[in-house]
Amino acid sequence: MTERKLVVVSAGLSQPSSTRLLADRLAAATERELPVRTRVVELRDHAKDVANNLVTGFPGTELREVLDEVAAADGLIAVTPIFQASYSGLFKSFFDVLDNESLLGKPVLIGATGGSPRHSLALEHAMRPMFSYLRAVVVPTAVYAASEDWGNGGDGTALADRIDRAAAEFAALIAARPAASRPDPFEEVVPFEQLMAQN
Repeated sequence: MTERKLVVVSAGLSQPSSTRLLADRLAAATERELPVRTRVVELRDHAKDVANNLVTGFPGTELREVLDEVAAADGLIAVTPIFQASYSGLFKSFFDVLDNESLLGKPVLIGATGGSPRHSLALEHAMRPMFSYLRAVVVPTAVYAASEDWGNGGDGTALADRIDRAAAEFAALIAARPAASRPDPFEEVVPFEQLMAQN
Protein backbone atom coordinates (compact mmCIF):
# COMPACT_ATOMS: atom_id res chain seq x y z
CA MET A 1 0.00 0.00 0.00
CA THR A 2 1.23 3.50 -0.85
CA GLU A 3 2.36 5.69 2.02
CA ARG A 4 -0.13 8.51 2.54
CA LYS A 5 0.40 12.08 3.75
CA LEU A 6 -1.15 12.97 7.09
CA VAL A 7 -1.19 16.44 8.63
CA VAL A 8 -2.01 16.88 12.31
CA VAL A 9 -3.12 20.35 13.42
CA SER A 10 -2.89 20.95 17.15
CA ALA A 11 -4.25 24.20 18.62
CA GLY A 12 -2.91 23.69 22.15
CA LEU A 13 -1.67 26.90 23.72
CA SER A 14 0.67 25.57 26.39
CA GLN A 15 3.71 23.34 26.13
CA PRO A 16 3.22 20.54 26.87
CA SER A 17 -0.51 20.48 26.27
CA SER A 18 -3.19 17.84 26.57
CA THR A 19 -4.35 18.91 23.10
CA ARG A 20 -0.99 17.95 21.59
CA LEU A 21 -1.00 14.72 23.62
CA LEU A 22 -4.40 13.76 22.15
CA ALA A 23 -3.25 14.75 18.65
CA ASP A 24 -0.15 12.53 19.00
CA ARG A 25 -2.21 9.59 20.23
CA LEU A 26 -4.66 9.93 17.33
CA ALA A 27 -1.75 10.08 14.86
CA ALA A 28 -0.05 7.04 16.42
CA ALA A 29 -3.28 5.03 16.27
CA THR A 30 -3.71 6.01 12.60
CA GLU A 31 -0.11 4.97 11.87
CA ARG A 32 -0.90 1.51 13.28
CA GLU A 33 -3.77 1.21 10.78
CA LEU A 34 -2.17 2.65 7.65
CA PRO A 35 1.32 3.55 6.36
CA VAL A 36 1.45 7.35 6.63
CA ARG A 37 4.05 10.11 6.68
CA THR A 38 2.95 12.48 9.42
CA ARG A 39 3.56 16.20 9.80
CA VAL A 40 2.46 17.86 13.05
CA VAL A 41 1.60 21.55 13.00
CA GLU A 42 1.48 23.43 16.30
CA LEU A 43 -0.73 26.44 15.61
CA ARG A 44 0.77 28.37 18.52
CA ASP A 45 4.00 28.59 16.49
CA HIS A 46 2.09 30.26 13.64
CA ALA A 47 -0.28 32.50 15.64
CA LYS A 48 1.27 35.79 14.49
CA ASP A 49 1.31 34.65 10.86
CA VAL A 50 -2.36 33.63 11.08
CA ALA A 51 -3.29 37.04 12.55
CA ASN A 52 -1.25 38.84 9.89
CA ASN A 53 -2.97 36.79 7.18
CA LEU A 54 -6.38 37.75 8.55
CA VAL A 55 -5.63 41.48 8.32
CA THR A 56 -3.53 41.55 5.15
CA GLY A 57 -5.11 38.74 3.16
CA PHE A 58 -1.71 37.16 2.47
CA PRO A 59 0.10 34.36 4.32
CA GLY A 60 3.77 34.64 5.23
CA THR A 61 6.22 32.09 3.84
CA GLU A 62 6.02 29.64 6.76
CA LEU A 63 2.23 29.80 6.96
CA ARG A 64 1.96 29.34 3.17
CA GLU A 65 4.00 26.11 3.51
CA VAL A 66 1.65 24.85 6.24
CA LEU A 67 -1.47 25.75 4.24
CA ASP A 68 -0.03 23.98 1.19
CA GLU A 69 0.75 20.87 3.24
CA VAL A 70 -2.81 20.75 4.58
CA ALA A 71 -4.16 21.10 1.03
CA ALA A 72 -1.85 18.33 -0.27
CA ALA A 73 -2.51 15.89 2.59
CA ASP A 74 -4.49 12.68 2.19
CA GLY A 75 -6.03 13.19 5.62
CA LEU A 76 -6.17 15.74 8.43
CA ILE A 77 -6.33 15.31 12.20
CA ALA A 78 -7.57 18.53 13.84
CA VAL A 79 -7.50 18.91 17.63
CA THR A 80 -8.38 21.97 19.68
CA PRO A 81 -8.91 22.87 23.31
CA ILE A 82 -12.49 23.85 24.12
CA PHE A 83 -13.01 27.37 25.48
CA GLN A 84 -16.47 28.75 26.28
CA ALA A 85 -18.16 25.68 24.73
CA SER A 86 -16.41 25.97 21.36
CA TYR A 87 -13.07 25.64 19.56
CA SER A 88 -10.29 28.12 20.29
CA GLY A 89 -10.04 31.37 18.36
CA LEU A 90 -6.63 30.40 17.01
CA PHE A 91 -8.02 27.11 15.67
CA LYS A 92 -10.93 28.88 13.92
CA SER A 93 -8.67 31.61 12.56
CA PHE A 94 -6.35 29.04 10.98
CA PHE A 95 -9.24 27.41 9.13
CA ASP A 96 -10.53 30.87 8.15
CA VAL A 97 -7.31 31.56 6.22
CA LEU A 98 -7.25 28.13 4.59
CA ASP A 99 -8.38 28.13 0.95
CA ASN A 100 -12.05 27.11 0.63
CA GLU A 101 -11.20 24.16 -1.66
CA SER A 102 -8.38 22.76 0.51
CA LEU A 103 -10.50 20.26 2.44
CA LEU A 104 -12.90 19.30 -0.34
CA GLY A 105 -13.60 15.56 0.10
CA LYS A 106 -10.64 15.16 2.48
CA PRO A 107 -11.04 12.80 5.46
CA VAL A 108 -10.80 14.73 8.73
CA LEU A 109 -10.59 13.27 12.23
CA ILE A 110 -11.68 15.78 14.87
CA GLY A 111 -10.66 15.81 18.50
CA ALA A 112 -10.86 18.18 21.44
CA THR A 113 -9.74 18.53 25.02
CA GLY A 114 -11.29 20.31 27.95
CA GLY A 115 -11.60 20.42 31.68
CA SER A 116 -15.04 18.85 31.89
CA PRO A 117 -16.89 16.11 30.01
CA ARG A 118 -19.77 18.60 29.60
CA HIS A 119 -17.80 20.32 26.81
CA SER A 120 -17.70 17.20 24.63
CA LEU A 121 -20.74 18.37 22.65
CA ALA A 122 -18.58 21.13 21.15
CA LEU A 123 -17.30 18.47 18.76
CA GLU A 124 -20.79 18.00 17.37
CA HIS A 125 -22.21 21.53 17.53
CA ALA A 126 -19.08 23.52 16.58
CA MET A 127 -16.31 21.46 14.98
CA ARG A 128 -18.28 19.01 12.84
CA PRO A 129 -20.45 21.75 11.25
CA MET A 130 -17.37 23.86 10.46
CA PHE A 131 -15.64 20.98 8.66
CA SER A 132 -18.87 20.02 6.92
CA TYR A 133 -19.14 23.59 5.67
CA LEU A 134 -15.58 23.24 4.30
CA ARG A 135 -16.85 20.08 2.52
CA ALA A 136 -14.50 17.72 4.34
CA VAL A 137 -15.48 14.12 5.08
CA VAL A 138 -15.60 14.06 8.87
CA VAL A 139 -14.96 10.72 10.58
CA PRO A 140 -18.11 9.50 12.40
CA THR A 141 -16.28 9.01 15.72
CA ALA A 142 -14.95 12.24 17.22
CA VAL A 143 -12.64 12.03 20.25
CA TYR A 144 -13.00 14.24 23.31
CA ALA A 145 -10.60 13.99 26.26
CA ALA A 146 -11.51 15.62 29.55
CA SER A 147 -9.01 16.15 32.37
CA GLU A 148 -10.22 12.99 34.09
CA ASP A 149 -9.33 10.92 31.00
CA TRP A 150 -5.65 11.74 31.57
CA GLY A 151 -5.43 11.81 35.35
CA ASN A 152 -6.53 9.86 38.38
CA GLY A 153 -10.25 9.98 37.55
CA GLY A 154 -10.17 7.40 34.75
CA ASP A 155 -8.20 4.31 33.82
CA GLY A 156 -7.69 5.50 30.25
CA THR A 157 -9.29 2.49 28.55
CA ALA A 158 -12.43 4.36 27.44
CA LEU A 159 -10.29 7.08 25.83
CA ALA A 160 -7.98 4.50 24.23
CA ASP A 161 -11.01 2.67 22.81
CA ARG A 162 -12.41 5.90 21.33
CA ILE A 163 -9.01 6.74 19.83
CA ASP A 164 -8.63 3.29 18.26
CA ARG A 165 -12.17 3.30 16.84
CA ALA A 166 -11.78 6.80 15.37
CA ALA A 167 -8.35 5.96 13.89
CA ALA A 168 -9.70 2.80 12.24
CA GLU A 169 -12.58 4.77 10.66
CA PHE A 170 -10.17 7.52 9.57
CA ALA A 171 -7.68 5.08 8.03
CA ALA A 172 -10.50 3.35 6.11
CA LEU A 173 -11.61 6.68 4.64
CA ILE A 174 -8.06 7.57 3.62
CA ALA A 175 -7.42 4.13 2.10
CA ALA A 176 -10.63 4.35 0.04
CA ARG A 177 -9.50 7.55 -1.71
CA PRO A 178 -6.82 7.91 -4.37
CA ALA A 179 -3.58 9.34 -3.01
CA ALA A 180 -3.53 13.13 -3.02
CA SER A 181 -1.14 14.73 -5.42
CA ARG A 182 -0.06 18.31 -5.54
CA PRO A 183 -0.70 19.68 -9.01
CA ASP A 184 2.39 20.78 -10.89
CA PRO A 185 1.87 24.44 -11.84
CA PHE A 186 4.18 23.94 -14.85
CA GLU A 187 2.51 20.78 -16.12
CA GLU A 188 0.46 22.56 -18.78
CA VAL A 189 2.94 25.09 -20.10
CA VAL A 190 1.84 26.89 -23.23
CA PRO A 191 4.69 26.88 -25.77
CA PHE A 192 6.23 30.27 -26.45
CA GLU A 193 5.37 30.08 -30.14
CA GLN A 194 1.71 29.55 -29.31
CA LEU A 195 1.72 32.53 -26.94
CA MET A 196 3.25 34.73 -29.62
CA ALA A 197 0.73 33.52 -32.22
CA GLN A 198 -2.16 34.62 -29.98
CA ASN A 199 -1.04 38.25 -30.10
